[in-house]
Formats: sequence, C-alpha cells, structure tokens
Amino acid sequence: MKIIFSISLLLLFSVLPKGDFANYRQEIPNTKEGFDLVTIEGGEFLFGSPDAEIYHKKNEGPQKKIIVSSFWMAKYETTWDLYLIYQNRELEIDKNLTLDAISRPTRPYVEMSFGQGKNGGFPVCNVTQYAARSFCKWLYQKTGIFYRLPTEAEWEYAAKAGSETAWHFGNEESDLEDYAWLYTNSNGAYHIVGEKKPNDWGLYDIYGNVAEWTSDAYLENLHETLKDRGIDPYQMPEKLYPQTIKGGHWDDDGDQLRSAARMGSTEKLKRRDPQIPKSDWWLTDAPFLGFRIVRPFIQPSVEEINQYFLPPPKDK
Repeated sequence: MKIIFSISLLLLFSVLPKGDFANYRQEIPNTKEGFDLVTIEGGEFLFGSPDAEIYHKKNEGPQKKIIVSSFWMAKYETTWDLYLIYQNRELEIDKNLTLDAISRPTRPYVEMSFGQGKNGGFPVCNVTQYAARSFCKWLYQKTGIFYRLPTEAEWEYAAKAGSETAWHFGNEESDLEDYAWLYTNSNGAYHIVGEKKPNDWGLYDIYGNVAEWTSDAYLENLHETLKDRGIDPYQMPEKLYPQTIKGGHWDDDGDQLRSAARMGSTEKLKRRDPQIPKSDWWLTDAPFLGFRIVRPFIQPSVEEINQYFLPPPKDK
C-alpha cells in the first residue's frame, strides 16, 4: 500500500516556529516514564558528503544545499524502559484509551536484547521501522502530540549540528570514542544512553550505540534527485525495502558513523524471525538497530497523522 501525504502535511515541515520553542520533557500519562526533547532550529545545510571527505561513498553525493525546518528531537535514543511499557500492553489498565488490535507487537519468542541489557537506560533494538512508527502512534494517542521518525534530511541536519566535517566534532577519527560507542570501544554490545559526549545540539549517541531508523525510503542515488535549496526532502516509501538507516552502531567502524553515512534496510534483517509468518515487528538479526523520535513544530491534521501511521507497503 502506498502512503500518500497531502500537500498540507509536506508544508508543515517548512513552517518556522513562532512563539514557544524550547527544550522540554514529555511525561507519559499513567506511567513513571518520559523522554527529553531538544530544539533543532531550522536552516540551510550541505546534505551529503564531498568527494574529498574521508571514507566518502558514492551514495552520499553530490552534496546539495537543503533547507530543513525547525523541529524537536529526542535527546536520547528510545530506551527499553519506555518501549517495554508499550510492548507489555500498558493500555490494558488505561480504560480511557483505545488502540486498534494491531498497534502493538505480540510478545517475541526470544529475548530481544540478546543479553545486552534492558533495564536502566539501554536503547531498544531489534524493532522494524513499522514497530517504531507504531510506537509513535501509541505516544500520539497517549499524549495528543504527533511524534514520528525523523526524515533522513532532518537526521543528518541534527547530527551535523552546523558542521561541514566528517563528524560533527571534526575530521579526526581518533576523537570518535569520546562521542560514540563503536567496534573499537563497545566490547561487543550497546551501552546505556547518554554516557558519551553530546553534539552541539545536545543530542547524545547520535553516532554509534544503535543505528537509527528514518522515515525515508532508501534511494542509492538520492542526492542526484535533489535540487539545491530544496525544502525538507522526504522519500515516501512505496515498498517494504529498502528504508534508510543512519548513525552507525556499536559493531561498526568509524566510517559508518559519519554524519553523511547511510544504508538501506533489507529482508536479511528478519531472516531468523522465529514467528511464522514473519512478524511485522521484530528483527532478530538486528540487535544493533533502534530509533529516536522527532516532533514537528506544527502538528498536522488528524487525517494526515493517520496516513503516516498506515501499515507499510508490501513488496510486489
């Protein structure tokens, strides 16, 4: 099924904030959990990497000047502490809230952190893009606020934080361990969020720890299709694979943790899914893949929000 966004939904990305635009904490009603969001003030940036950048890959260019509108982004990657409330059917005790029957995952047959840890601030992993978007739907129905996955352009704009270097802190790969968990320092697993230095926006683990879903379909030649000074590019998914993943993870080398590095999802991420048919929710070969969320400054209409939360299109 193709998800169609109306013009008005696309326009919401181009509206610069007026009035109250500050960092805040979103508490989740009827729980003890919440999450922090930081303001990402919109502007123009160079999307992609130049040919001369260390580890540059063809799918990151040519660079284009892109305008990104203001939004909020979660300070940390989504944690198991918050996600498990959603997974474990917290709504059964919330009599004032109703969700459709497919809006949450069934319990998996295996321990989905693969022993990396869940309680105390570890990032969620082994979730599909659909599961991440459905988690956002749960947040919307709990709070009345539309949260979603970032677009690829939003993610990269937030990661770069005004920089034009391979990493937001510069071009010295030796400095990466101060900001990220990766192959050289992770000891083979993810870590509690927020233990490394943030970027200049105040975002933690934007590199490494777990890689992060975006809302976009993955196009190998994305930058060739973009126009300079385009506003909030978004590649609407028209099939289940591939979709764009950013940030690199705890088992990656530094080249994959660059701001412009990008990869596409494949069905191999679910090849060992124990459920038959394969579940919409779990990625049993992705203990390195999670997500963080954003909030657009202007909330779209209910109809437009519902379209965003439609089930993903199926491969033909």
